[in-house]
Amino acid sequence: MAWYCSGSTNTELIENLFKAGLVKDGRVKEAMLGVDRAHYAPSRPYSDSPQPIGYDATISAPHMHGHACEYLIDYLKPGARVLDIGSGSGYLTHVLANLVNDSGNAVHGKVVGIDHVPELTDLARENMNKSEEGAELQASSKVQFITGDGRLGWKDGAPYDAIHVGAAAESIHPTLIDQLRAPGRLFIPVETAKDGSLSEGQYIWVVDKKEDGSIQKERVFQVSYVPLTDAPK
Repeated sequence: MAWYCSGSTNTELIENLFKAGLVKDGRVKEAMLGVDRAHYAPSRPYSDSPQPIGYDATISAPHMHGHACEYLIDYLKPGARVLDIGSGSGYLTHVLANLVNDSGNAVHGKVVGIDHVPELTDLARENMNKSEEGAELQASSKVQFITGDGRLGWKDGAPYDAIHVGAAAESIHPTLIDQLRAPGRLFIPVETAKDGSLSEGQYIWVVDKKEDGSIQKERVFQVSYVPLTDAPK
């Protein structure tokens, strides 16, 4: 995908992803157009490919960020609360904030980005402050970056309408499901399954908590993510 969806500007990149059908939802497109990847990716920001950001972490390819938003879009309405686990350099956190905060709507959402590497948490704050809109989102507490173990979620901000996990977990953590609102949705890459339902390799799982509290899990597509682990020593 990268060779024909990449661009020379942020707008060209997103338009190419949209033309190729890798981003389909109009709201997701507009949210991604509103965040310049050059503020978050240190090299080749407009390439449709993952990029290293230091500390054994990467920023995912933009088409993967688009997929994540589209799987969560029904839960990313203005006023929604979202947890972004493995927030890294802060790019997707900013895109999610655009989706849950509508300038024409008096109801404001909240996105919490959590990462276990303090330097990345600091970097995400600095990156968001590179744009006037990003600085305002932080100043108004519509976006908050936390240093912590994302495998435990962030209970202080729960319940969440949507939870995104940006690294491959060993299992679908019950703690994260507990922190979902009912209804709510979890988007999580998983390396293996404890119940034997997964083949070898990483897959994205979408986990829905229904209004009655019941849980529905669906495996949707195969991926390759860095592992969701302890912080590097």
